[in-house]
Amino acid sequence: MNQLTDFAGIYLNSFHMPSIRWTDVVEIMIISFLVYQIILWIKNTRAWSLLRGIVVIMAFILVAAVFRMATILWIAKNVLSLAVIAIVVVLQPELRRALEQLGRTNFFASLVPFDSSRTVEGRFSDKTMQEIIKACYEMGKVKTGALIVVEQNQSLSEYERTGIEVDGLLTSQLLINIFEHNTPLHDGAVIVRGDRVVSATCYLPLSDNMGLSKELGTRHRAGVGISEVTDSLTVIVSEETGHISVAYEGALFRNLDSEELKGKLLMIQNKPVEEKKRRLWKGRAKNEKKVNS
Repeated sequence: MNQLTDFAGIYLNSFHMPSIRWTDVVEIMIISFLVYQIILWIKNTRAWSLLRGIVVIMAFILVAAVFRMATILWIAKNVLSLAVIAIVVVLQPELRRALEQLGRTNFFASLVPFDSSRTVEGRFSDKTMQEIIKACYEMGKVKTGALIVVEQNQSLSEYERTGIEVDGLLTSQLLINIFEHNTPLHDGAVIVRGDRVVSATCYLPLSDNMGLSKELGTRHRAGVGISEVTDSLTVIVSEETGHISVAYEGALFRNLDSEELKGKLLMIQNKPVEEKKRRLWKGRAKNEKKVNS
């Protein structure tokens, strides 16, 4: 028994467990998160196809190494430095978009309320939201195309300068008049900041997302394009079908009804939590009263 105990003690002493600090755990979590985000980014961009191509080339080089094909190995060794530059050039749009999204991320917004007045009042009023919804469905009925970009935290001044200054209080009639066929301002996008239409006939970047349906036209691709490079929300009225769509964070939500569109606008309205709760309570009270009566 003593021999068994001595053997177990010698065996266990041969294993040296490294000391783990709390900083090591944090470092592992950060690296895991970054690797996960990189894998997601690769999968959702052209880098996924490029990665599969690189795997095929690496397999070919491995075969060349096994059979000692000196010429192929020499070529691969000298081309490797150029391949890194080529990858950066090929993925330039995706890399630029990823860095822009990283720059737009406000890590301290939830901790430090820099813009307290805007938080209290909301990004735009309930009246403005109702006017946008009303205008969109009025235009949808008569199949009048529209492109309405609602600004959030990131400034749209760069795109605002491509259009014509309006600076008018947002109403449904103003939006309908702007997008009316054969009017000077109907072509292009409208930019909304707060409760005002600041500019019309604005040019927007087109999305190069190959996953978008081929039946979608320039208006939808422009709506998705601006949502890929900014944090804005874009409401799109189709000229062909009259259906309402919303582009946000590079995604397109199609064929929305009025309640769904209202939900998307509420999502970016930035109303304080107390106001939302109060409005929700008032709505419930009304519904209960109607049911009881």
